[in-house]
Amino acid sequence: MLRLLVLLLLLANAAYYGWTQGLLRPWGWAPEEPSEPERLAQQIRPEALQILPPGTVPAHAEAAAAPEAAPAALGASLCLHSAVLDPAQAERLRAVAAASLPSGSWSLEATPLPGHWIVYMGRFADTEALEKKRSELRAIKVPFERPHNPALEPGLSLGRFASEDAAQRARTALGSRGVRTARVVQERAAVPGFTLRLPAVNDALLPALDPVLAALENKELRPCP
Repeated sequence: MLRLLVLLLLLANAAYYGWTQGLLRPWGWAPEEPSEPERLAQQIRPEALQILPPGTVPAHAEAAAAPEAAPAALGASLCLHSAVLDPAQAERLRAVAAASLPSGSWSLEATPLPGHWIVYMGRFADTEALEKKRSELRAIKVPFERPHNPALEPGLSLGRFASEDAAQRARTALGSRGVRTARVVQERAAVPGFTLRLPAVNDALLPALDPVLAALENKELRPCP
C-alpha cells in the first residue's frame, strides 16, 4: 500500500511539472499564456534608449521645439572695480578709459581716504635713543612699529586709529601699563581718492580693457562688493 502511494505521488508530480512547462499542450493541458505578443510589438526599442546628462536636450527634440536657430547668448557680465586711486592716477586713467571703453561702460567714483591717528613716541634724538625706547617697550610687552609718515621718523607708532578720540583712549590705556611720554598725532590727513568701476564686463568688453589695465599699473581689478 505504501509503495502504491509513493508511486502515485511521483506520477502526480511528473504530471504537474509537464503541465507547468507546457509539455502537455498538444493534448490541451497547459496553463494560460500570460504574455501578450501584441503588446511586445508596440514596445519602444529599449536598445535605442539614450541616457543624457541633466539639462541636455537631444538634437531631434531641440529641432522640433525650435526649428529656427536662436541667436547665441552673450556670456554673463561681471562688475569689477579698482583699488583707490589718487587724483593724479585718476586723471591719467580717465583719459585712457575715455579713449578705450564705450560710453557708459565705466565710471570714476569719488572714494576719499579718511585720515588716521597714531599713539606716537618720538622724534628721538638719534638711533641710540630709539633703540633704548624699543627695549623698554619690549620689556612691558607693548607692540610698536615704525610710522608710515616719514616726517615722524625716527619715532614709534603704538597703534593706528580711525579717529582722534579712539587714539586718545588707547593712549590712556597705555599709560596704565607704564607708557608715560606717548602722545596722539595725525599720521595722515584725509585725502581725495577715486575708484574705477566697470559695472558690466563681458566677453565683448574684455579686449578693450588692455589699455586700462596698463594704466592701472599694479592696481588689479576685483569683483564689486
